[in-house]
Amino acid sequence: MTSPESPRDYQVEADAYIAQLTEGLPAEEAALALTVLSNRAGTRLNNIARSESAERKGEPDWPVWAALVNAARSLILQSSSARDLGAKLTGRRR
Repeated sequence: MTSPESPRDYQVEADAYIAQLTEGLPAEEAALALTVLSNRAGTRLNNIARSESAERKGEPDWPVWAALVNAARSLILQSSSARDLGAKLTGRRR
């Protein structure tokens, strides 16, 4: 548990997870793992943002949530293409 004085450093945590995920993998496998991760993260973000946007309609922070939905949708589209290319590098279908 963290206190307000020392919030979690999500960048450091993400970097550590990415390092763990790709450690020892050949470049093709690392590329696939990272593209799958980015796609799944984008999908999770989109689900959260859509839910919050729907709940906050009319509230002052609604436009930010709505914009986040659009950004997450773009992320999903781009990461889907990247994931498919990563799969081709490994000879997998997906």
